Amino acid sequence: MMRVFRIFVFLVLTTWASSAQAQVYKFLTTGFSVMERNERGEWGKWSDLKEASIVIMLDTNKNRFVVYSQEVQLYNIVQYQPEEENDTDIINAFSCSDDDGQPFTISIITRKNQGNRKQLYINQKDFIVVYNIVNHIDKNHQ
Repeated sequence: MMRVFRIFVFLVLTTWASSAQAQVYKFLTTGFSVMERNERGEWGKWSDLKEASIVIMLDTNKNRFVVYSQEVQLYNIVQYQPEEENDTDIINAFSCSDDDGQPFTISIITRKNQGNRKQLYINQKDFIVVYNIVNHIDKNHQ
C-alpha cells in the first residue's frame, strides 16, 4: 500500500511540476522591419523600421506563438531549441510550422550590449520579419 501511495505522490508532483513550467508570455512590439528574397533567391535589404504596437503571445501551454496583427497569425511550436548565449546575445529559438505545415524558426534574441533589448525574428523561407519587443503588462490582470 505504501508503494502505491508513493507512486501516486510521484505522479501528482510530476504533473504539478510540468504544469507549473508551462506559461504564457505576452510581448508588445514597438517596431518591425522585413527582409525578402528576390527572384534569384538572394536576400535583399531590411526595410525601414516602422512603428507598430502589436501583441505577440508565446503560449507554452498550447505550444504556439500568436501574432495579433491585422490578420492574426498562428504558429505551432514543433520543438523548443536549447538556449544559446554568446558575448553579445541570448538566443531562444523555436522550430515552428505555419498553417500550411511549412517549417521555419522563430527566435527571441536579447541583445546584452544594447541594454538587454529584445527582438523577435520570424525567419521563413522567403522572408524574415523582425519585431522590437518589450514585455507586455496586461493592466486588466495586475
